[in-house]
Amino acid sequence: MSTKPQRIDPRVLRTRQLIRDAFIELLYELELEKITVNRISERATINRVTFYLHYRDIPDMIDRLADDMINEIHAILKEFPNHSDSNMQMIIKILEHIAENSKYYKVLLASKRIPVFTERLMKLFAEFITTRMNKLEESSTLKVQKDIAIWYGSSAIIGTIVFWLRNDLPYTPIYLAAQLSELLHLPQQEVK
Repeated sequence: MSTKPQRIDPRVLRTRQLIRDAFIELLYELELEKITVNRISERATINRVTFYLHYRDIPDMIDRLADDMINEIHAILKEFPNHSDSNMQMIIKILEHIAENSKYYKVLLASKRIPVFTERLMKLFAEFITTRMNKLEESSTLKVQKDIAIWYGSSAIIGTIVFWLRNDLPYTPIYLAAQLSELLHLPQQEVK
């Protein structure tokens, strides 16, 4: 039995991307409640049967899109060791990812604020901050309750990203990462 990860057929990936793009375009035009499988299928130039081969219904599609978003950001977080000198590079990489997919993040986080996306991103950042805080706890003299610091940190990061998206990314990911590092008192390092 092979332990290799199974490769997904490029046609499946392309179809899912068409569905995702169609859904995002429709969210710019309509309220979520007015989006139907028919409208998504027409916009994606697929038929309804093809949609149902990939998703049970729209809530299932939204849930899986949220999973994909979290998995993409989680993969970026895992690229960096738990050393404080890599924090700046990690933040840059996350912001670059968000900038590259700004159309997607703008509608899901900054305008429509579909709760499942915000909640999962908040949970991911809270877990990340918790892990980092646990590693620094021995040497830290933090005078704030740990859970409050985690709530604050994850909310501040998401809030900053939301405003950055709503204002059409007025700063580069590198500049915004440097500013966040200043706010979070992270060690500055040379940006590669």
